[in-house]
Amino acid sequence: MKILGINNTITFERRPTKDEEPKIREACLKAYEAMGTTDRVVITHGSCFPALDRNTYIGSPYGKAAKEYIKFLQLYGFNGNQLGPGGELEMSGDFVNTSPYNSSAFAKNKLFIDLSELTTEKYGKILSQETYNNITALPEITDKNYDMTDFNQALKTYNTALKESYNNFKVNLAKHQPETIALNKEFQDFLDKHNERLTDEGIFKVLANYYQTDYFKNWDNELDKNLIPGVKNGDINSIKRYNSIKKANKNSIEQYKFEQFIATKQIKENKEWRDKIHFKYINDLLIGCSNMDEWRFKDAFLNDYSIGSYEYSGEHQVWKIPALNPQKMFKGADMKLNTGGQFLKDKIDSNLEFCENTRIDHALGLVEPYIIKNDSIMYDENGNLKYDKLQGSYMSQTYKDGQKIDDYYNYPRILEKIVLPALKEKGLATDYIIWETLCSNPELFIKIYYQTLNLPGLTQLEWSKKQNSPERNWHLVGSHDSQPAQLMVKDNNIRNYDNGAWNPFYLAGYLNQDPIRLEENKKLCEKLSSHEKTGEALDKANKELVKAKFAELLTSKKFEISFADLFGITDIIYNTSRQDNPDSWKERISPDYLDKYYSNLSSESPTALNMPEILKMALQAKIDMKVVNSQNQEVTRQQLYAKYQPLLDELQKYSDILKEPEPEKV
Repeated sequence: MKILGINNTITFERRPTKDEEPKIREACLKAYEAMGTTDRVVITHGSCFPALDRNTYIGSPYGKAAKEYIKFLQLYGFNGNQLGPGGELEMSGDFVNTSPYNSSAFAKNKLFIDLSELTTEKYGKILSQETYNNITALPEITDKNYDMTDFNQALKTYNTALKESYNNFKVNLAKHQPETIALNKEFQDFLDKHNERLTDEGIFKVLANYYQTDYFKNWDNELDKNLIPGVKNGDINSIKRYNSIKKANKNSIEQYKFEQFIATKQIKENKEWRDKIHFKYINDLLIGCSNMDEWRFKDAFLNDYSIGSYEYSGEHQVWKIPALNPQKMFKGADMKLNTGGQFLKDKIDSNLEFCENTRIDHALGLVEPYIIKNDSIMYDENGNLKYDKLQGSYMSQTYKDGQKIDDYYNYPRILEKIVLPALKEKGLATDYIIWETLCSNPELFIKIYYQTLNLPGLTQLEWSKKQNSPERNWHLVGSHDSQPAQLMVKDNNIRNYDNGAWNPFYLAGYLNQDPIRLEENKKLCEKLSSHEKTGEALDKANKELVKAKFAELLTSKKFEISFADLFGITDIIYNTSRQDNPDSWKERISPDYLDKYYSNLSSESPTALNMPEILKMALQAKIDMKVVNSQNQEVTRQQLYAKYQPLLDELQKYSDILKEPEPEKV
């Protein structure tokens, strides 16, 4: 094991030189322009970003390391990154719920703060360099091409750093330090906008700490469980309790507000930087929310049900995500927003405040969610879910005490009355949004989503062919919930499905459609075929099949690629749905990802994506498509090759460069 930053390694990869880098980017951008590709996005959740100078045990999409990572992505023509939900994670004592899909809809994740910034003059050095060095570590270099987030250690690190930072902020303010006075002005402006919410959240944090859990339904005090509804309804005891907690815990609540201010300030500044370089962040609008959000908006949710996912296999997914109460979405004949509707509207506005686009998580859940009765969720002695005990149904088909939960079909109006208007306010066209539609398709969802509102979908090419997918859809091969493509191709069920999305005849034919390139078609098909191949030959065929699959993907107008596929990480899966995997959500990009990426590409058996190579295959396929769809193929062919052959040659050149081993340095 080695420490990053010490010049004690010899690299053997042939990475682009500084002179070659702008030429590579120019070639990639020209290819995307020629193909009509508008959006090229990598999926990298916030905690997955790499460390740079110091390791805080978790990644951040807003620090210095994120900027370097973005520059790398731009080198190969990517113009965006899809994040996961960026809210405050659920925490109990020293334990962190690692899933971002249970995070807060409003509070920012304090673990994404760039602590190194707090040691600078800009922040009045509110965090000492000594403390920062003591609670962080130099990034470690291992033989693995990935790193792992240590959420619990990160929480300890940030708790120490932010406590010192807030205390020093107050001391410096009392001393009238100019930098701190300027920082406080920003802080007060932030409070003018968010103080009521932050106070509620701060009180929740106090109570969660007192009860040693943020699962408020297990608190043994009914007044505390229902504190916010009580305050809003004018209950005297609730108001007294609220004010008593606020007064007795003033410092910790104010520190929480300060932490949220710092996190929001850095997110805002990161957006200002990204705007200058024209790189987009896509936030994830999670279908759920945190326990803290549910506590604050308790009246907006169904008490006895949570959202899950219907699976045709019968092994339904149990997410334990609170379900909005359809009777609390709207009020009156004019459909004004009720508590649930206002919660959702505010949630969307918060999600879009500092990003350029959004991914709508589980679009089905905004029309016809599959809801599960909470008291039917049971486990056996080994912790396995008892599926035969689950009581679940789609929202419109759910009865309680002999009456439909959604008598007036308010829930299916959410998209039309709340979501689409909120997106329009932000200037976002419906076809630009990533609508996550990888789910079951009940009748009501099809009627509302596709037939009435005519919304696009998300095409998962792991299961589908690009030629059968609407061009308006976003496309991907694998998401944050998928195994890497290099593992997908080892599944014989995928290989042996004659008409499937991975069929060698289909892929070779899709990528070589021009009749005069029949020989290239045959050669590629042979390279992709696994027939009678074993050992190294089969492994090579699988890798060629992955290249072809991603070339198919790159012919899309809008596509996404998982960071794990980009870097060729195959020893771990970021998230495994429906499985009790202690390593889910922990996979992270290695701090020496550049070394590992280029070494991988120049190895004898690369698993990382050689973007110029795959882009050349995609561009060639697009040229073929234009030829076969033209009235005069010969003329069109001559015109296209006169225009694009130099670009094809450039892409081949840089593809070869990335495969070259670097001569050993003496």
